[in-house]
Amino acid sequence: MRTAFYLLLGVAFGIVMTKSEAVSWFRIQEMFRFESFHMYGIIGTAVVTGAIGVFLSKKLGWKTIDGGAWQLNPKDFTVPRYIFGGTIFGLGWAMTGACPGPMFTLLGQGIWAIGLVILASVFGTYVYGILRSRLPH
Repeated sequence: MRTAFYLLLGVAFGIVMTKSEAVSWFRIQEMFRFESFHMYGIIGTAVVTGAIGVFLSKKLGWKTIDGGAWQLNPKDFTVPRYIFGGTIFGLGWAMTGACPGPMFTLLGQGIWAIGLVILASVFGTYVYGILRSRLPH
């Protein structure tokens, strides 16, 4: 039953991403060139929605889907690794025109070339896993 729920949630996510044009390479390039507010509006809406969700979850004592306690651990965002990692993520997003969510949405739409980007992402994650112990954290 849980798998069906997550499958339907993923399909709904893909529909929203497609209808909002968040998977459009042209919209993403407009964002990185500061030519359009469209993507900033989508991202801003997601941030506000997430903030409201976190506020409500804390206020109402929501539980996880398994019934466990739901918590967020504070992060120290002054650490340079977040700046470095965010820069790499942003460069990859700008070069490919897709971040992880839209990559799978595009694949679901039958745009097979995005499969190369997905493979490169998985490979990069694998390489990070190998090098993680040797990197400064």
